[in-house]
Amino acid sequence: MKIHTDFSSFSHGKRSVVTIGTFDGVHLGHKAIINRLKESAEAIDGTSVILTFYPHPRMVLYPDDHGLKLLNTPEEKAELLKKAGIDHLMIYPFSTEFSRISAYDYVRNLLVTGLNAKKVIVGYDHRFGRNREGDFKTLSEWAELFDFEVEEIPVQEIDEVNVSSTKIRQCLASGDLETANSYLGYRYSISGKVIHGAKKGSTIGFPTANISVDYAYKLIPANGVYAIYAHVNESTYKGVMNIGHRPTVEHTSQVHIEAHLFDFHENIYDKNIRVELVSRIREEKKFGSIDELKNQIFVDVASAKSIL
Repeated sequence: MKIHTDFSSFSHGKRSVVTIGTFDGVHLGHKAIINRLKESAEAIDGTSVILTFYPHPRMVLYPDDHGLKLLNTPEEKAELLKKAGIDHLMIYPFSTEFSRISAYDYVRNLLVTGLNAKKVIVGYDHRFGRNREGDFKTLSEWAELFDFEVEEIPVQEIDEVNVSSTKIRQCLASGDLETANSYLGYRYSISGKVIHGAKKGSTIGFPTANISVDYAYKLIPANGVYAIYAHVNESTYKGVMNIGHRPTVEHTSQVHIEAHLFDFHENIYDKNIRVELVSRIREEKKFGSIDELKNQIFVDVASAKSIL
């Protein structure tokens, strides 16, 4: 898969089949659209293209709204789309100026001139252009003018899958990993850099990797203890992870993400780590003493090993 941030690197050798969207999560609902996109591109010996935008439009149009939480970082989304078999990912820069482009210019400049579209596939409620003035009807009219086909994924097909990014976010926010992962079609993951922490875990026999997530909009699931797979130094380890405020040792307002990997003794400070969340074992709670906490961690580790 080739990744583009402008049209200068996009090859016009083949006509393309294009779909447009945020594709946050690249979940099973998205896969239905992606499969249709790939089938259509294959049918015309063309190339499959996903057009998406960065920053997320809400970040630009509502900069003071800090409630936006996304399932994927841009890098995670690109990797998932690559695995899905897309030929080209166009990550077009979204700006205030771009938000004012007319629907007509959007179609002419992006889809026709920029991406050489032979066919455009959109969801049943897709809107585009200034003030969301463009819809399937206007797209169909301009398709005739610019010589491309347009296909709308009907509401029945979308509803049949019964999966949405919103539903997945709600599951993660409540700690329901099993349902979230079943909707995603893969395990939800958190990536970041291992940083120095208070080293309290080492003093009680459970050293942890403290994970710093650089992407401010990444959704962190509900506080609690999770069974995990951790990927670091090109190897995979089983483990247990706590998300929360460390109420027993030092209650903080900041959410900490700490992973204890089983049978692991390497120094991985400043290394990148990716953690796949398998199941939530329990809620985070405050214990009466460090010994109580330590005893509970033994139980958590046993639970995680059983799950994994």
